[in-house]
Amino acid sequence: MTLVAFRYWLAGMSLALATLVTPLSTAQAISPLGGPRFAAVLMDADTNEILYAEQATAIRHPASITKVMTLYIVFDALDAGRLRLDDRVVMTPRAVSQRPSKLGIGVGQSLSVEEAISVVAVKSANDVAVALAEKVGGSEENFARLMTAKARQLGMRQTVFANASGLPDPAHFTSAQDIAILSAAMIRHHPDRYRCFSEQSYSYGRLRLANHNKLLGVVPGLDGIKTGFTNDSGFTLTASAIRGGRRLIAVVLGSPSGWQRDRDITTLLNTGFTALDIRRNGGIEDMPALLSSAGFTLNRSLRPVPQLATLDVEEGDGE
Repeated sequence: MTLVAFRYWLAGMSLALATLVTPLSTAQAISPLGGPRFAAVLMDADTNEILYAEQATAIRHPASITKVMTLYIVFDALDAGRLRLDDRVVMTPRAVSQRPSKLGIGVGQSLSVEEAISVVAVKSANDVAVALAEKVGGSEENFARLMTAKARQLGMRQTVFANASGLPDPAHFTSAQDIAILSAAMIRHHPDRYRCFSEQSYSYGRLRLANHNKLLGVVPGLDGIKTGFTNDSGFTLTASAIRGGRRLIAVVLGSPSGWQRDRDITTLLNTGFTALDIRRNGGIEDMPALLSSAGFTLNRSLRPVPQLATLDVEEGDGE
């Protein structure tokens, strides 16, 4: 067995094991009233301490946050010398057929790996994510196995990846805590390449692509990381900010609107840094009380689910 074949076998075994121990039911991620369930985590990226959690390990759909792992695998390949930034990524029929958000170039056209990374990080292009997966893994299916194997290696215990984009698939799921673990690993293991998530816009040819993460340049110290939206997932975001030499990661899944998601992320980060200041001054923080006083709604996963806001995109990931 070749090394590549062994890696695929190992990834497949990881996927099979995850399937045995983690239920695949979409009902776990969707409320009885038909909307995505809320989940949130606030984590100290330096110590991995969970400062606040609601439904942290419950099964959820990540939407385009998936692409953090997609790029993680690409960055690993670059670091190992199996891929170069000037290599060409060719758009295949499968890649071109993906639903929006997408770059929209045709079959047979190509872009460099370096361009593809920025397009995926900023535009969240599903078509380019799939083309990158095919470039690195030979097929999107094999690439998804590599993603799941990497998830296990990082300690992500509630995650199975079925594709490189985050488009809806009942076999594609994660948890808020796992997304926080992934975000911390990206920052720790690929600190230079992580910067692509902080680009507020990217120019591809004559196109100017705006980042879906509207908190960049607004929330002090925030330098990433990735948004997402599907009907199954609701509005999702993993965000990281650094202040005073300390870094926090906030994850929100299953929000009914982009506005609410962004507000919750902002409150989690601001409150988290306040809690760290209280500790630094010798006090003992009460995170639920601090969050509540800042306007954050606690125990949201137990409440009726608001109707999702609508986006002017196809049923797929608009972010």
